[in-house]
Amino acid sequence: MLPELGYFALLLAAMTATSQVLFSLWGEIRKSPSFLALNPFFTLLQAVACGLSFACLANAFLTDDFSVIYVAQHSNSQLPDFFKFAASWGGHEGSMLFWLTALTLWSGVFCIFSRKIDRLFANRTLAMLALISLGFMLFILLVSNPFERSFPPPPEGRDLNPMLQDVGLIFHPPLLYLGYVGFAVSFAMVVAGLLSGIFDAAIARWIRPWAMLSWGFLTAGIILGAWWAYYELGWGGWWFWDPVENASLMPWLLGTALIHSLIVSEQRGIFNYWTILLAIFAFALSLLGTFIVRSGVLTSVHAFAVDPDRGMALLILFFSLSFIALALFALKTRLWQGEVRFFLCSKETAFLLLNGLFSVATCVVLLGTFYPMIFTAMQWGSISVGAPYFNTLFMPLTLLLMCVMGIATVLRWKNASSRAIVKKLWLLPVAMLLALGLIYHTISQHHVFQVEVLPAVFITLAIWLILTHIPYSQTMWKIKPLAMRLAHIGFAVCIIGAMMNSYYGDEIGVRLKPQQTATLAGFEFKYQDYQDVIGDNYTAERAIFTIAKDNRTLAEVKPERRYYDIRTMTMAEVGLYHQGLNDIYIVMGDKFGNLEYAFRLHYKPYVGALWLGGVMMIFAALLALLGYRKR
Repeated sequence: MLPELGYFALLLAAMTATSQVLFSLWGEIRKSPSFLALNPFFTLLQAVACGLSFACLANAFLTDDFSVIYVAQHSNSQLPDFFKFAASWGGHEGSMLFWLTALTLWSGVFCIFSRKIDRLFANRTLAMLALISLGFMLFILLVSNPFERSFPPPPEGRDLNPMLQDVGLIFHPPLLYLGYVGFAVSFAMVVAGLLSGIFDAAIARWIRPWAMLSWGFLTAGIILGAWWAYYELGWGGWWFWDPVENASLMPWLLGTALIHSLIVSEQRGIFNYWTILLAIFAFALSLLGTFIVRSGVLTSVHAFAVDPDRGMALLILFFSLSFIALALFALKTRLWQGEVRFFLCSKETAFLLLNGLFSVATCVVLLGTFYPMIFTAMQWGSISVGAPYFNTLFMPLTLLLMCVMGIATVLRWKNASSRAIVKKLWLLPVAMLLALGLIYHTISQHHVFQVEVLPAVFITLAIWLILTHIPYSQTMWKIKPLAMRLAHIGFAVCIIGAMMNSYYGDEIGVRLKPQQTATLAGFEFKYQDYQDVIGDNYTAERAIFTIAKDNRTLAEVKPERRYYDIRTMTMAEVGLYHQGLNDIYIVMGDKFGNLEYAFRLHYKPYVGALWLGGVMMIFAALLALLGYRKR
């Protein structure tokens, strides 16, 4: 009966959201705020109902209730319990229910923590969040019901996709969804401001912590997803410019621009139109990302569904919400904003450039992601857009971005001294020497490649960015300035990791029998032994390697080839050895007989800097939120 209870809870949430939207609409028509006073009650009731609905679905997985079609398609009695719980969002229907649950929980949290802001503004925000929730509730109830039953139930489930049977599944999608959904709060607050005809520094101050929190979740989801792809998919990379990866990158880029634009709106009372449009499009692209993943319109290793009806429903929801917000923006274009003068050499100019760069980068990703689909729809043939397109356009944008970020630390509002900028530029020769030293050390130790100009330029600017952001005075150690500097340093560390890993990594393919060796980047790989392994729901072939350097054994690494019987799929589980920020990465390939296998050996210099930089940015977001809390 619990699946029926979950469906009933979802139905109750839909009725509550409908009532909330109707009451709010009537209150706006009659210009009576008293009709909006019930919004907090409706919001909390939706959060409880959706939380109960998702708990019922998770319980169906944990108790192996295969009469629920969704459970039978994505679980198995032999699956470990923590993977059964994660399978709740491992398919299309469950992921949409989790998306909705996260949205109602965000609404509930906003309801609780918005008691000190203007009540009419808060109630209008809750009404807009209810409208968004209602759209997803209707979508789930009508075309994506996770509680649908089948009788008689199958004796066993089809098992979870082996690619998703990893600890990354437990954390990556929820963090990504919380980031996506978090921008709904910023979107709803902007709509509330448009309804009131006011967008001032107070509203920017109210929006900023919510935008920062959702940006932090989305950053965590993207970094964890890159790490998951790196060690789980077995191809040795961390970013493929896949359509689904791009779907998370686009709202992240606009979310980053939104945070910077909110600072100017709060501090100087300008860039209000920038802020409004960035908030609208950050959430709109989150919805578009949901459409990409679950419509089947674009092919991706991450995509959940290939159902045009569901895709059309999501597209209608995307266009409807975007139209409502943009129509309000068009009708309220005469919003008041201060007449503030600023010179070319000023902090305002730097933020304006940042907004422009992030917006152009988003357009580049959007065009590269959807151009193949448009090309095919127009019956012009077929075309693919891959890494060369994105890398060619992103590299100059990233270089400009780092230059602006490095100079912005010394700029002041309205006008800044050119002497301060010149002082920062004197750090460039120091950064260049450090970059060349870092590259030469990597080459001399492992004989990988010669020095190339492009990575040297990127690494030089990244080190210069770190040097310009090191706090050297007491005021810089205050929470909010420190959070900003830490986020920018984290970004620079990510750039160093990406460049070093992309240009100075090495790999070879070999065929080895037990006791044979291969050499790569100064490391000796010895294939010591072989094991057969029986897991909970798979069997595996395991190779045992020892890694040595200078006649000293460093580690034992065990790559595997797992065979999942129920799904009849084979997956490679890579063997990893971490040496500081460097990685040794072994992939086990096909068998040639007599325990001879094909292996792919990788040397990944400074790949750990990617994860370190991501963690620094996430910690910076938490630190900024602590600053808001203290304030």
